[in-house]
Amino acid sequence: MKKNILFILFVSLFVGCGLSENGEKSFYVSPNVKDGGDGSKGKPFKSLIQARDSIRQLRKNGFLKSNEVVTIYISPGIYNLDATFELTSEDSGFKGAPVIYKAQKNNTAHFYGGTVIPPGEFHPVNDRTVIDRFVPEARGKVLVCDLSKYFSKPFEQFKNRYRGAPVAPWLYMNDKPMTLARYPNESKGWAEFSKAIDTGLPKQDAPDPSLRKPHPGSFVFEDDRPARWNIDEGVWLLGYWTHDWFEEVIKVASYDKEKKIITLAEPHVYGVAGGTWGAAKRRFYALNLLDELDSPGEWYLDRTKMLLYFYPLEKMENAKIVLASLTNPMVKMNGAKYLKFIGINFEYSHSDGVVMQNTAEIEIAGCTIADLAGNGVVLNGNSNIIKSCDIYNLGQGGISLNGGDRKLLVSANNLAINNHIHHYGIFQRTYAPGIGVNGCGQIVKNNRIHDAPHNAVLYGGNEHLFEKNEVYRVVLETGDAGAFYSGRDWTSQGNILRHNFIHHLGEGDLSHINTMGVYLDDCDCGDTLEGNIFYRSGRAIMIGGGRDNIVINNLVVECPIGIHIDSRGTTWKQWNNPSDPSWHLEAKAQRFNYTQPPWSTKYPKLARIMQEEPQWPLGNVLKNNVFVDCSKRVYDFDGNTRKILDRLEISDNLVVNTSGAPEISTSKGLKGFRDLIGTQDSFVNLGFKDLAKGNLTFNKNALIYKELSGFKPIPFEQIGLIDDDYRKTIPSKN
Repeated sequence: MKKNILFILFVSLFVGCGLSENGEKSFYVSPNVKDGGDGSKGKPFKSLIQARDSIRQLRKNGFLKSNEVVTIYISPGIYNLDATFELTSEDSGFKGAPVIYKAQKNNTAHFYGGTVIPPGEFHPVNDRTVIDRFVPEARGKVLVCDLSKYFSKPFEQFKNRYRGAPVAPWLYMNDKPMTLARYPNESKGWAEFSKAIDTGLPKQDAPDPSLRKPHPGSFVFEDDRPARWNIDEGVWLLGYWTHDWFEEVIKVASYDKEKKIITLAEPHVYGVAGGTWGAAKRRFYALNLLDELDSPGEWYLDRTKMLLYFYPLEKMENAKIVLASLTNPMVKMNGAKYLKFIGINFEYSHSDGVVMQNTAEIEIAGCTIADLAGNGVVLNGNSNIIKSCDIYNLGQGGISLNGGDRKLLVSANNLAINNHIHHYGIFQRTYAPGIGVNGCGQIVKNNRIHDAPHNAVLYGGNEHLFEKNEVYRVVLETGDAGAFYSGRDWTSQGNILRHNFIHHLGEGDLSHINTMGVYLDDCDCGDTLEGNIFYRSGRAIMIGGGRDNIVINNLVVECPIGIHIDSRGTTWKQWNNPSDPSWHLEAKAQRFNYTQPPWSTKYPKLARIMQEEPQWPLGNVLKNNVFVDCSKRVYDFDGNTRKILDRLEISDNLVVNTSGAPEISTSKGLKGFRDLIGTQDSFVNLGFKDLAKGNLTFNKNALIYKELSGFKPIPFEQIGLIDDDYRKTIPSKN
């Protein structure tokens, strides 16, 4: 009897789902219905979980065949996720017959990993002990909301030291992340100090044994602002404590008002002002202070009393206020194949958006993935596509691609194409790139990446293609960093960076040379840079001691330094040092059996590296590049590199000083470079269509092709976002 009832149930479910003329099985989901729907258009499911589970049962009972496309249409509305939506191998489609999760109308189906708080729940602060802690200008403007009706228990406290996202939750208003109350205010930038009392680094001769190991550091902060902070309540400092490429948040242990000394509660891995090249001053800002809630957009959460204080950025009437609290990925796929997600919004969560592990033939297209504390998409698999998505307001990075087999040099063929990625790295300020790439054979094309503190593209591995991407306004607050960055690995070979447009990097200072367009750091080898455009991008190309890199047909315009090559392998004591695993380059290569096929066949120069003066940056090619109005130096070669220039292939590079201005660098007669110099009365016009407006296309009969006959046209008009079914218009490049 029970079997008959189940059979009738599944038959009714199968009948309830729609059947299109082409044989597609259709299910419907809506957030505004009662439970008990059968997935039909008239009685939709209430959640994706119901749709997923029903499809599983239909497959098990033979009502769905392997050649039938299944589409789950998602109605407009807000869907609250209090747990991860998980898909496994049993939720897969089939080749030619995928399972499709599709918004009925693009970008109207919103999945939230947080709680919407009505604006009416916020009221003026009337607690005099709290009001007295605000600066006078903020009194009467800060509102408070009691969260106990939305959350059942007090919130977790901040850790003494962390990097990346703090503990949940985080506040958003009208699709923008708000700022945890801080000093100085975001508009004022950073607080600075230059005198460390104790770096916190081990002191082997210290009489106190606790000082012979890493310990909390301390420093003098001349500003007396900390005197008004409640240190016992908890104050945290986000600082670039030693290096401009590594930030960390550390709690304040104590403050000496007389000596103006701040002592931290935990050690920093590199010490406090422990020594670096760059600025002598170190920088930080304080966060999570009720006393500093003094600027529109700032907020503070009393995690014990569950009171949310907020200085609204805009009028509260009709505002959308969301407190992101989900601390697991919104969507997780493990072992799934042949799935599509189309036109869906994944928003307001305190973790990653979409995580894909061991997946194949998955497509995420036309989706918005935004307002997250973690990464947008984390992918490890083969033949997956992330296409035409808008990915922004992220605590960490945009898209992470991994897959393939490096040992066998088998490509993954994962593709990230036509995505608009911006305003990321909000919590983890460094090494949280717009697109991160590892493994073998990933493809990154026609993406637009901008507005971030550190890298646009961070990569390692083999045989990747980066093509026709536009990158700008990145590495905004960091130094010794590149828009495209890879390094400290001989084996990261076979990667191609072609026809990318990299412009307006760093803080807008055209004299800034600690920001790089492409940075092949610490002996990175075997990459090809071809046909890229660098415009106002700091030190355009930097090869930090690496070998066999090919730099051809690139256009460098108004960059302080055009090309840098150094020979750090000959002077740095850590080069290939077995006592430093991160620098033991030979050991990294040995892990791939690099002297045997397929590595020795694919990379014969790498296979011979230990027999061919491995310390020296040999094999680099610099040919058919154009350098226009470089304000400091066209090339920057250290002393040892200059000794081997005749052993490098350097030829047919054109150096242009358009006006003959003495402050613009020329080649100074270096072999392989030729100068073209104009005058104040007769500027060199290379033939740009409209350089002043950022159009670096060359006219068909441009002078550049006459002056450098081997220079090949760069398809500038094809770079960046492209029109497709999800992008009906191409936004202007700004």
